[in-house]
Amino acid sequence: MSTTPIPFSPPRIDDRTVKAVEEALRSGWITTGPRTKEFERKLADYCGVERVIALNSWTNACELVLRWFGVGPGDEVIVPAYTYCATANIVMHVGAKPVLVDVLDDFTMDPAQLLLRMTERTKVIMPVDIGGLPAHVEQIMSIASQARSFFKPSNEVQTMLGRPLVLSDAAHSFGARIGGKAVGAQADITGFSFHAVKNLTTAEGGALAFNLPKPFDHEELYRLFNTMSLHGQSKDALAKTQPGAWRYDVAFPGWKCNMTDLQAAIGLVELERYDTDTLVRRRAICYRYNEAFAKDPRFVVPEFYDGYRTSSYHLYMLRIAGSTEEQRDAIITAIAQHGVSVNVHFIPLPMLSFYMGQGYAMRDYPNTYLQYSHEISLPVYYDLTDAQVDRVINVVKAAVEEVMSA
Repeated sequence: MSTTPIPFSPPRIDDRTVKAVEEALRSGWITTGPRTKEFERKLADYCGVERVIALNSWTNACELVLRWFGVGPGDEVIVPAYTYCATANIVMHVGAKPVLVDVLDDFTMDPAQLLLRMTERTKVIMPVDIGGLPAHVEQIMSIASQARSFFKPSNEVQTMLGRPLVLSDAAHSFGARIGGKAVGAQADITGFSFHAVKNLTTAEGGALAFNLPKPFDHEELYRLFNTMSLHGQSKDALAKTQPGAWRYDVAFPGWKCNMTDLQAAIGLVELERYDTDTLVRRRAICYRYNEAFAKDPRFVVPEFYDGYRTSSYHLYMLRIAGSTEEQRDAIITAIAQHGVSVNVHFIPLPMLSFYMGQGYAMRDYPNTYLQYSHEISLPVYYDLTDAQVDRVINVVKAAVEEVMSA
């Protein structure tokens, strides 16, 4: 058996990627410019929405949404207990309170628990797509509409919507489908991540897909968020290059989170080959794992398709049936000793010291803890070969046998 280490999720960087970045460098446009604008247009076409804005991260993009919607002290934002800290951190950034709810066995927000936790202070609901599988966004949109009877808007934007905003955390699920439609066209606003470990990367980066109902104007929203991302400046660098267009204004003290053309150059390459190449390979890897683990009672395999939701195959979130958290951790150590990198997605929010200090307790989210305590994420990336997949399978099975039989 090969002893060459198998990493967890290295980015795909090939000659096309390098050439695209070189061309951007040589063009003279290395900040926000024509490539970023082209990337935004193509993302909008892919998602089936009118407008997408590309920014420097999921975190800053989605924090802008909370600030635009006027979320602040005294408000509540509902998030699942099973998510990366960024989902709740941005709620803390604006002074609001994250309200945590438990998850289903597929790791996504439990709509029944959401319904129980909504109050007149609920301003935003943030479902999270985990591992590439979308949350039950359309059901969550329906629940948000039920809040019209007790929703208390505190500004003009909230009055226009008349209910809690549904901001979908789709950091894992670019390219996933809900009812055959690409993720991005279901929630009011959907936030994507293009971090280095994501299926489609721009090294760092993120985007927002706008899908708000009338009377919201998506073109107007795009212009506003563009201004918000550039310190409140009324023109970006590209707009100021037009003859005589040097003069600008600052409408309000904004933030700084625009995407650069260097990032967009990578994204354009990745987007062009995403459905026909990237997703094809990731799907093949995940189903090779499924063939090895699905019929073995020691394992619970992840869900990739339920007849309505289709995953983007971002993660292979294997669960060890009946393991304790300590046994799961020992299995991870045994796997690592054989040169295979695995991970856990995620440590639930109530187990993190900051959120424990805020009064959140893991006992209040029993299914979140149950799924977390069994979970191990296996390597999935474009250049992972079938032989390496088979090696991962053999190592995982051996590690489980070693630990669970002890």
